[in-house]
Amino acid sequence: MVQREAVLRLDDQWARVRSGAEHAEPGERDRLLDELIGALRPFDDDPRCTALLGLRLADRAALRFAAGDRAGALATIEEGLRSSERAAGQSPEFARWYARGLINHGVWLAWPLSDGARLPKHPLGPAAGEGPSTMERAAGERARDLTRTAVGVWAALDQQDPVNRRGLAQAKVFLGDRLAELGSAEEAVAWAVAAESDFRQLLLADPAAEESGEAEEALDHIGRQLELRLRFLAFDSLVSLRAQGLLPERLLPRAVVAARVQGVEEPGIAAGLGLGVEQVRTMLEVTPWLAVWRFEVRGPDGLWNVLPHPWHSATEVRNRTAKDVAGELLRGFTGSADYPGDGGHWRILLWWHEEGDPEGARFRLVVGPDAPMATPS
Repeated sequence: MVQREAVLRLDDQWARVRSGAEHAEPGERDRLLDELIGALRPFDDDPRCTALLGLRLADRAALRFAAGDRAGALATIEEGLRSSERAAGQSPEFARWYARGLINHGVWLAWPLSDGARLPKHPLGPAAGEGPSTMERAAGERARDLTRTAVGVWAALDQQDPVNRRGLAQAKVFLGDRLAELGSAEEAVAWAVAAESDFRQLLLADPAAEESGEAEEALDHIGRQLELRLRFLAFDSLVSLRAQGLLPERLLPRAVVAARVQGVEEPGIAAGLGLGVEQVRTMLEVTPWLAVWRFEVRGPDGLWNVLPHPWHSATEVRNRTAKDVAGELLRGFTGSADYPGDGGHWRILLWWHEEGDPEGARFRLVVGPDAPMATPS
């Protein structure tokens, strides 16, 4: 008993250091954490010490990840989660520690699937022309599964407790992120919308709570993510989300534009999204989209050369399909001095919002003596 109390006092000291309430130099911090982890290991039949071991191994993993040692962080969090899982059923507090560890593990596993702004590198999933490597995809799928487990852990806790409701909402955000990284755009949007609803309910329940700022930041993040993710949804997915009540009213103009970019006519958009034709027309007239294009000509060496402005540029357009915009560009290009002639080999790619994977282009065409006309996307 005395030894256990000494270990718990050591953990209290680490908690103060970790929070910044007690100063320690980096070397002393590492020594203290290593000592604590070693002291906790023998108490494998004590639920609190087992849970604390998982928590402190997670702290060690976080430090390793911050230092750039992703492999070391993943190995450490794996060990930590084994302890956390054993203790999770003993108390809600321990379950919360386990759920947070699962989410962190998922973030670190999926790290190579996102760019510097934490947006998916491969939002098209298996359809991408240049998708993730086999190992990256496997890690991303494990990250998705771990995060889904975390959602289940939070959901099993008492939802009358705002701490648990907030944890569940956050877990849904992370699950949406993991799904988006794998190209599961429709499911990613569904989870993000569910998370958005949860955070709004938390704010309405107690707008003066200390955590209200955190909820507002989460809502801002979700809002940005949803607007971006709609760009990767086929019209059938938009219709499906609308039918399930998972397409918020504020996103309807963006959804209408997404459908029009793909070539859906106004009556079809109205019928699919449950809107009036005049509503759709008004949304299209007031909501622009950014068309980004790139023309390339293949030289004698076989390499593709990007042409300068105006054949590599962008502009805002309203109520026009990608095919409409590309058609105007094609007419201008074939009548310009940059056109390589009927025997030339050239191509055009046109995206919505930003350049990306060729497979994600809203219009693409390859022309040349040895390449048949490609079907515009």
